[in-house]
Amino acid sequence: MFTRAKVAVFVDGCFWHGCPEHHTKAATNAGYWAEKVRRNRERDEETNRLLTEAGWQVIRFWEHEDPLAAAEVVADEVQSRRS
Repeated sequence: MFTRAKVAVFVDGCFWHGCPEHHTKAATNAGYWAEKVRRNRERDEETNRLLTEAGWQVIRFWEHEDPLAAAEVVADEVQSRRS
């Protein structure tokens, strides 16, 4: 979190947050894990909404995304909000 610029950054795990490219169903307890991921995504949406309503810029990345590219996106956003 970049509090002065009001930028919140999240890196979501593919399994835990249901990545459309890499999420796989659990081999055991599939019902439990499907519900867990659904709740995580629901909570992510609520978090995004609340932060946005409070004037924050929310940026989310998947764990498989290039960290250097992600850092550049974040740096650009923080810089633009500080200007």
